[in-house]
Amino acid sequence: MKAWVPAFAGMTIAGRYNAVMSALSFRIGPHEIAPRVVLAPMAGVTDKPFRILCKRMGAGLCVSEMTTSDPRFWTTSKSRHRMDHDGEPSPISVQIAGTVPGVMADAARYNVDHGAQIIDINMGCPAKKVCNAWAGSALMREPELVARILDAVVRAVDVPVTLKIRTGWAEGQRNALEIARIAQGAGIAALAVHGRTRDQQYTGVAEYDTIAEVKAALSIPVFANGDIDSPRKAAQVLAHTGCDAVLVGRAAQGRPWIFREIAHYLEHGETLPEPTLAEVRDVLMGHLEHLHAFYGEVSGVRIARKHLGWYAKDRPENAAFRAVVNRAESAEAQLQLTRDYFDALIAGVQPLGVAA
Repeated sequence: MKAWVPAFAGMTIAGRYNAVMSALSFRIGPHEIAPRVVLAPMAGVTDKPFRILCKRMGAGLCVSEMTTSDPRFWTTSKSRHRMDHDGEPSPISVQIAGTVPGVMADAARYNVDHGAQIIDINMGCPAKKVCNAWAGSALMREPELVARILDAVVRAVDVPVTLKIRTGWAEGQRNALEIARIAQGAGIAALAVHGRTRDQQYTGVAEYDTIAEVKAALSIPVFANGDIDSPRKAAQVLAHTGCDAVLVGRAAQGRPWIFREIAHYLEHGETLPEPTLAEVRDVLMGHLEHLHAFYGEVSGVRIARKHLGWYAKDRPENAAFRAVVNRAESAEAQLQLTRDYFDALIAGVQPLGVAA
């Protein structure tokens, strides 16, 4: 398998594009990651059922939703689910968040003891409840503290440590390059950069020039994140930035097959056909069953509702579909209503409960 060799200096756009299309893998420490498309960590989304599904759908790496570094919460039901990696495909990447170097180091050790093969540090989350505690992207305003946290975590574990950041705190305060150099100096094995500042949250348009600048300055793998929602966009961003991989976040919600679509396009330069209704039904049914088994019936049915909405978000019958499946109060009913709905669509008849 041909590994990625970032040698874009002086290359034309066409040359960069050809280089992107010929590279199939990269490495994080001892782990070869293929294909070069990664599921970005998303709180409340990238749980074990979703990570396993996306890995099966072609993601080269799947990063867990953010876990707290505070040991007081490690035994809660939410944390136990977030730290459950039994049966998960390797390599297992676990994201941690916090502000105290020693506490972050302890959290890294704890997660490695519980199955993590890569530790990812969150310095990119823009959420107020995270930033108000000076965690997530708020840490980018404290480069000295960033250095202490990264040094403590890297020294604490024998697995690769990666980092996720934004381009900066706000317009005029883009310091991603400064933080990136600190990260590489601390021994960070790979860096992901979201092409927005913290104050942009998820609004506006991601910019990739800062990411390209970061990649050009580093020798470690760099991942581009932000607005990557199609195979062509993934290839364009890789060519523009010279990055080793792309992170896909919101575009994978309800569309886990985007990973195989991007992987196929990067390898073959052609677009896969959209999945059939039957395949969407079968993928969704399997996802629902895993959610029910993982969380238990009551929580599983509740958590599944947002995924059902995402699966239908691009379909004309979106509202009608959600109106039908959200009636379900049991796992059996949720599965049956979902199956009946798709079976009716496949058969070309009006689904039950939907006005003609």
